[in-house]
This record gives sequence, C-alpha cells and structure tokens, in this order.
Amino acid sequence: MLLIDCPWCGPRDESEFTCGGEAHIRRPPEPDACSDTEWADYLFMRSNPKGRHREQWVHTHGCRRWFNVERDTATYVIHSVYRMDEAPPGGEA
Repeated sequence: MLLIDCPWCGPRDESEFTCGGEAHIRRPPEPDACSDTEWADYLFMRSNPKGRHREQWVHTHGCRRWFNVERDTATYVIHSVYRMDEAPPGGEA
C-alpha cells in the first residue's frame, strides 16, 4: 500500500486516491483542425514507461483536489508530489 502525501491534507493511504493517468498531456490548440489520427493520439496514446513517470491523482475520499505525483512504476517509490499549478521538481513537464 502506498502512502501518498496530498499537498493539502498531508500523508494518506492510497485507498483514498484515484489515479487519473499520465500528467502534462497538452490539449491540441485547435482541436477542429486535427485529423482523426492526431485526435486519437491525443486521447489514447500514452508513454507507459517502466521507471519514473509523472501522473495525475485526485484525493477522491478527501479534499477532492487534483495534483501530480512522480513515481517509479517498477518500485512504486514516490519521488515527488506537487500541485497542478506548480512546475515539476527538477525540470520541465
């Protein structure tokens, strides 16, 4: 079981949270100009790496706020937690 440090509520059990997928996915600036292939790539294609990965999480059974988590998908170690309005620690998104 993971212990996730909610930026607003502090450390809580993983069962209180829901993962929302990969973080920092940018919506195309002109969706109507996208081809079906480009739109499908935006909606469905994710990197799914083994190792460090940035994800969106929501505190479903708490404050209900969204935030980002950088965690290792192989070891489950959480390296950082940061609010949606903050830059990722150590670099660009």
